[in-house]
Amino acid sequence: MTFTDVFIKRPVLATVLSLVLLVLGLKAFTSLQVRQYPEIETGVITITTSYPGASASSVQGYVTQPLQAEIAQTAGIDYMTSDSALGKSVITVYLKLGYPSDSALTEILSLVQQVKYKLPSGVLDPSILKSTSQSPILYVSFSSDTLKTEQVSDYVSRVVKPTFSTVEGVSKVDMLGQEDFAMRIWLNPQRLASYGLTAEDVQNALRANNIVSAAGKLQNPYIEVDINAHTDSSSVDDFKNMSLKTHDGQLVHLKDVATVELGAANYDSDVEFNGVTTVSTAISNTATSNPLTVVEGIYELLPQIQAGLPDGIKADVIYDSTKFIETSIDEVAKTLMEAALIVVIVIFAFLGSMRAMLIPLVTIPLSLIGSMFFMLSMGFSINLLTLLAMVLAISLVVDDAIVVVENTFRHLEDGTSPIKAAIDSAREIAGSVIAMTITLAAVYAPIGFMGGLTGKLFTEFAFTLAGSVLISGFIALTLTPMMCSKLLNKSVLDGKLVKKIDAVIEGVTERYRKVLEHVLNNRVYIWPVVGTL
Repeated sequence: MTFTDVFIKRPVLATVLSLVLLVLGLKAFTSLQVRQYPEIETGVITITTSYPGASASSVQGYVTQPLQAEIAQTAGIDYMTSDSALGKSVITVYLKLGYPSDSALTEILSLVQQVKYKLPSGVLDPSILKSTSQSPILYVSFSSDTLKTEQVSDYVSRVVKPTFSTVEGVSKVDMLGQEDFAMRIWLNPQRLASYGLTAEDVQNALRANNIVSAAGKLQNPYIEVDINAHTDSSSVDDFKNMSLKTHDGQLVHLKDVATVELGAANYDSDVEFNGVTTVSTAISNTATSNPLTVVEGIYELLPQIQAGLPDGIKADVIYDSTKFIETSIDEVAKTLMEAALIVVIVIFAFLGSMRAMLIPLVTIPLSLIGSMFFMLSMGFSINLLTLLAMVLAISLVVDDAIVVVENTFRHLEDGTSPIKAAIDSAREIAGSVIAMTITLAAVYAPIGFMGGLTGKLFTEFAFTLAGSVLISGFIALTLTPMMCSKLLNKSVLDGKLVKKIDAVIEGVTERYRKVLEHVLNNRVYIWPVVGTL
């Protein structure tokens, strides 16, 4: 093959092609996302339906089952789970790996609308939410020794949560251990019965005494004033003094049949950190954002948030997933450097010349950096598996370049000039280099076509490794022959270390030749040995 001649005769062309590859790779490096693992879309859609006052069995029969039967028609469902409790139905739909969650959400919304007429009249409209299996990247807790949890929750929900949401790349901020203010009314069944009242009577009274409506407006040619009728109760005393009925000529108030207090909407659960009850914010990033950048933005906001906290509230970062990502990536990067160093030592030990070692050594960074442009084009990210692919690629990308260098050495030993040796060497092994490159790429590429979770995880690994090998083959046929023509000459062969290495290799080659000759001359005895293996 003579196409390699142009790169030797025009060294600027070979250099520019490699520099273009280097620049594209460096630009891609600044644009690639950084993750712990490859992005895997596993959509989860939750349908929550309230049926006030209904038992768990009624919710199961009248709400959950009809909804499940209709939702099951949605394409892309992997499996569903449901939970029917007192007055509440929760159906969780898990989508197949990689199935677009937006399409499934649209279809579920349509199906739920179709089944609404089958539900009992007291059922509230279902709430449908889409989420992913992606875990939060940061947890920040807020606690106080002097304020109630409800007060901490109120401040965090009004001030802190919206502030965190302004950070670029934040998809949602969930609150754990949140306890919202609520008027708690604990009915006394005996006192209700003594006044001839029921829980429904109390409920009707509460509804009748908590109304806000527009009564009209006053206006003249210059002023217009809206009039609102506020009949709602807003304090504990207002609720306590709420009239329920007249009994024996006397008004029965709510305080006569119940204990009224301002408390939390839910006492069923709480969140503790180091034994202290806290309100924690779980911050999740968007699918396309870099978690390291998102967390960095949150840390920049934290001093501002801490400075504005009311007296008695303190904030603590209790979990930061990016620390594990950074540590993992640092360890893989360290392994990458160690592997590169070992490869350099091995190359120098067998070539014995700094000039000769420099030629395949250049292939390593060019191939790895160039593969980043390939990764960006494929929509990959820098993660543990793509970095692992680069670690393995270090020993593979230098093979083609070493073959070219060794063959050029052989021609130089025969007395050929450096340029002629590089041209003849490249012509002789161009086909072999292409075959080697395609073979190595073909070995790893099929891993990227595997199905299921394993296939999704190793797709980026396989194609990154295959891409690095293909780029190394391109470099071996363009830049490496040109460098051989410029850096190698007969003086390289006269080095003491080169001669010692050549002597050792020649000795090994001669012993191998004798063993091989003996094997070929005694095939009758060798076949039984090989057959037993």
